[in-house]
Amino acid sequence: MNYRHAYHAGNFADLLKHAALTAVLTALRHDPAPLQVLDTHAGAGLYDLGAEMAAKSGEAQAGIARLMADEDAPPAFGALKAAVRAVNPGGGLRLYPGSPVLTAQGLRPGDAYLGCELRSDDHALLARALSKHGGGQAQALQGDGYEQAARAAPLGMRRMVLIDPPFEAADEYRRITEAVAAVLSRDPGAAMAIWVPIKDLDTFDRFITGLESVRPPRLVIVEARLRPLDQPLRLNGCAMAIVGAPTEIEPAMEAAARWAVKRLGDAGGAARLWRPA
Repeated sequence: MNYRHAYHAGNFADLLKHAALTAVLTALRHDPAPLQVLDTHAGAGLYDLGAEMAAKSGEAQAGIARLMADEDAPPAFGALKAAVRAVNPGGGLRLYPGSPVLTAQGLRPGDAYLGCELRSDDHALLARALSKHGGGQAQALQGDGYEQAARAAPLGMRRMVLIDPPFEAADEYRRITEAVAAVLSRDPGAAMAIWVPIKDLDTFDRFITGLESVRPPRLVIVEARLRPLDQPLRLNGCAMAIVGAPTEIEPAMEAAARWAVKRLGDAGGAARLWRPA
């Protein structure tokens, strides 16, 4: 999956990821302790769906455009839909908020967001997006998000880590597992949300097995398979693996996955939420 996220902003995978992200953030805000959100692969932060890359793929039309048009979509998408309207104050669907803007819009006083991005061009766009939508509580950092995740959260802050890599590197799955272990070694109470592509069952199962090997607490997996896994070169679906998952998010996550499969998938798709034994 060699891509820049601007090609895929607002696609079905973003919808599931952002429903999960907002659900976890909402649950964590019940804790009065200030929250640090670390985004290991933040991207540009805000995406122009009319620009060349997004227009070329057309994936937003098959994703966020359908969601915004569905008045009966489950409440799990409520925060995402509100954020989309906020960045398009004149109406329509020109801009799509990535996880940095989506997170920054919901920060409480004392909370903080740190978005890591390696690409210099996307880092510049990220800094611009956060300066407009994040205020002083949101910061763009040009650097390796995995390395940043291995550092402890500031004293007195609860931590959430979002891991959403482009899966360009051959060792991406290993680095994710190592990052989870590193985060938990320093912040045992941290929550993590990890986006994973589903192309073939063997690769996905091996990742989950590797993730289980570091014994993450309260691990829950939500899957949205839009089509049968019989074409392993395609993105057939995706999953969110949530570490330290609050129990109350499970109905919302399952509803979001089922909506994506039913409304955006092909015959033979499937959605499920499960906790590894």
